[in-house]
Amino acid sequence: MAIRLGQNRYGKSRVRLLRATRHDGWNEIKELTLAISFEGDFETVHTKGDNSKVLPTDTIKNTVYALARKHPMKSAEDFAMNLIGHFFSKNEYVSRVRVDAVEDLWTRILVDGKPHPSAFVRAGEEKRTALLDGTRDGVAIRAGIMNLIAMKTADSAFEGFMRDAYTTLKEDRDRIMATSIRARWLYDGMAIAFDSTWEGVKSALLEAFAGHKSESLQHTLYAMGEAVLAKFGQIREIHLSLPNKHYNLLNLSPFGMENPAEVFLPTDEPHGLIEGTVQRD
Repeated sequence: MAIRLGQNRYGKSRVRLLRATRHDGWNEIKELTLAISFEGDFETVHTKGDNSKVLPTDTIKNTVYALARKHPMKSAEDFAMNLIGHFFSKNEYVSRVRVDAVEDLWTRILVDGKPHPSAFVRAGEEKRTALLDGTRDGVAIRAGIMNLIAMKTADSAFEGFMRDAYTTLKEDRDRIMATSIRARWLYDGMAIAFDSTWEGVKSALLEAFAGHKSESLQHTLYAMGEAVLAKFGQIREIHLSLPNKHYNLLNLSPFGMENPAEVFLPTDEPHGLIEGTVQRD
């Protein structure tokens, strides 16, 4: 029976980095966590124990820090492209470089209503993401956001759904709808204003979530994706993952009280998970 090596890759994960850019009287920061992986001609390292084609993962980590010092860090996408270009130029056996970046977001502290030039506060739970998949023929760039928590207390319903012997859920025309938005979109090309586009996509997602008269979380997912594609022609598709963060109406009748959709019990587990990709034809 023939045995062979299947798809494989190696690299370095959880590479953490804070880059402080110090201008005259005005500082900027970027905090990233990166995972970098290589694919290529690495069969003999597995089958023969021959390490001659293998760049140590410790070197991959060191390269991140060295390039962070050498290059300005405009965005995670720009930095990832610098890494991909460097690794291809130095490693002939590599055919694919994948860089997955998660950015912790910081905003400036306001002092007397004005942004402080060098003091920051963590923006919240949301994080910015970038996934770049590079071959020697080109780079596919996906940007995204995760842990963007949103809620609406009106214009959200769920009714007319399928029922069977185990269905206990009641129909609801006036429910709380809440989710932790995770989105990742694919750019068409590389000449992108990454920072402003990311901010614009975030705004479009939240505006669609807030303004949509929802019949289900699936219904709103499509409206959110449609809004992004309508506004940004340089985005080819967007994938959305929306866990349904439940807020259940509490029964206050044992206390002789009515509850006109005002007091709810937050529950995290188990939760529904709605996912889908909205794309151009």
